[in-house]
Amino acid sequence: MKALLSDFVEGLRALGPARFPYGRFALALLLGGTGGWLFVQARLPLPWMLGSMVFCTAAALLRWPVAAPPVIRPPMTMVIGVMLGAGFKPEVLAQLPNWLPTMIGLVLFMVACAVACVGYFRRVGGFDPVTAFFAGMPGGLLEMVTLGEEKGGDARIIALIHSARILLVVMTLPFIVQWIGGVPVGGNRVAGPSLMQTPLFAELILLACGIAGIVVGHWLRLPAKFLLGPMLVSAIVHVSGLSDSVPPFEIVNAAQLVLGITIGCRFVGTPPRSILGVLALSVGSTVILLSLTLGFAWVVAKVSVHGHVPLILAYSPGGLAEMSLIALALHTEVAFVAAHHIIRVFLVMITAGPLFGRIIGGRTAVDTKQDE
Repeated sequence: MKALLSDFVEGLRALGPARFPYGRFALALLLGGTGGWLFVQARLPLPWMLGSMVFCTAAALLRWPVAAPPVIRPPMTMVIGVMLGAGFKPEVLAQLPNWLPTMIGLVLFMVACAVACVGYFRRVGGFDPVTAFFAGMPGGLLEMVTLGEEKGGDARIIALIHSARILLVVMTLPFIVQWIGGVPVGGNRVAGPSLMQTPLFAELILLACGIAGIVVGHWLRLPAKFLLGPMLVSAIVHVSGLSDSVPPFEIVNAAQLVLGITIGCRFVGTPPRSILGVLALSVGSTVILLSLTLGFAWVVAKVSVHGHVPLILAYSPGGLAEMSLIALALHTEVAFVAAHHIIRVFLVMITAGPLFGRIIGGRTAVDTKQDE
């Protein structure tokens, strides 16, 4: 608990005037809010997240003074975690046996993505073996950057590649789903009652799920503890039938806005030429990943009870929170989608290090001996 409080205090210190200019965050909020509003008017999918993401990314490319303090993301991520956990209804337990074919397909999909993308970044991108390996693995951004830096890779390139992957997938996948599945995603509002309609007791239960989830996530040393911890506690509460409440849509929209701003502002401080170069490379890798996603979703749909749209979202190489939000906007099997992304991130996290030692580490050692 002391370490958790220490992390929170450090986050608050990051908001101090000596370390963080409030004006840059205010500009990011203004641009993100404007982008979200315009996307709402255009009836585009996930308007508050996509609109803020696009506008803040453009601002970063134009070198406008925008920034997002690290401390704003955890509470908004907690909201998303509680909301995703609310999708785990009691009937989900009866569906678990039906997930076996899709889980096997997920593992095969991950192997195919890793082989294709690592080879792509090695041959087309010209990355060194370590950077190509961790840039091409279909894992979480923070985990791949941390592991890649520890092994001697270029952390900045790895971070940019994964950020660009999430950006491009989130921007394109809703339209692909609409085209393939005929699902009308434009202008959909995330399900949930209004803040004024939500009983105070229900709000307190959701808040307790979030706070308890952060503590549990810290104790269990979960990756993305501000997302997975609240999601785990909320899922237990909702699966057991103790509550059927969901966060008000105003709070969820605010969380989407902040999530979009933080993704866009990841590119701040990087030379525009580097960003454009990484985006160009990421377009190729995203085409590869989405092609594999559609292919595996089509095949697995033939041998499982799940349709193409849930499988596309479950296998898509975007972020857990982002893909789950898209599933929520489409009103399609949020628990199924979220569970598959959690397993993907977990499997990559525990296997990336050993695989690196066996495949890339061995080759690097051989290369070093040959140079000598």
